[in-house]
Amino acid sequence: MSVQGPSIHASAVRVGAAGVLIRGPSGSGKSTLAARLVLDAPRCLPPGQLVADDRVYLSVDNGLLVARPPEALAGLLEVRGLGLRRLPHAASCVLTHVIDLEAKPLERLPLPATQQETISGVTIARLAASSVDTALLLLAAVLSTGAAES
Repeated sequence: MSVQGPSIHASAVRVGAAGVLIRGPSGSGKSTLAARLVLDAPRCLPPGQLVADDRVYLSVDNGLLVARPPEALAGLLEVRGLGLRRLPHAASCVLTHVIDLEAKPLERLPLPATQQETISGVTIARLAASSVDTALLLLAAVLSTGAAES
């Protein structure tokens, strides 16, 4: 069963098997981060595929959090200095991570509770980033490495 809520101001990209929701205030770099993941992903990651930019529909399907683009914006990505660009996109993705841009300064060793977010009753991994470059590094690290045992 799927329950779709209203659209939110965010972007979403599929990177390999990971679905990434990108949140932040206007001007924080959501579209820039999505463009970097799609057009210039870190070497250790597969190229991303755009799901949605600027507005994202979230739904819960069989206990999984799913992102979809609004029909009118499907395949459109805002690139600062160029405007709207059309590119191939995925119709949806299961979200596994959320990146919050312009988050307060990062903890050196964050508490596990700060590395999770519950959205519409579904808990996914959360990355708090102060900039697009930090977000790219954090996502590359979390998707390409394993956590150290405590």
